[in-house]
Amino acid sequence: MTKLEELTALMVNEINDFKNSVENLEKINDQLKDTKIKMDLSEYRTIIEKHQKQMAIHKNMIEGFERRFNDKINQAKIYPTWAVVVFIVCIVVTVVLVSYMFLK
Repeated sequence: MTKLEELTALMVNEINDFKNSVENLEKINDQLKDTKIKMDLSEYRTIIEKHQKQMAIHKNMIEGFERRFNDKINQAKIYPTWAVVVFIVCIVVTVVLVSYMFLK
């Protein structure tokens, strides 16, 4: 009988421990239901704002370079007008002289 009583006492202790564990888990579960998790994004927000400022600065620099480049292209001429006129006149004079020499 003592063995049976020991086993019964052991089972009662185990059941009580299990009951206590279940009650603790229920308490923790209730606390988890009430707990709201909120992410702290302030650190990331500042990093993103710094990055946006840097991107705006780079964008302004690229736009300024593009404006200066376009102004240079618009102002640049491959050949000056006077040089083109002189070249055409020289060709015409050469053709006239050559044709005069062959016709004579």
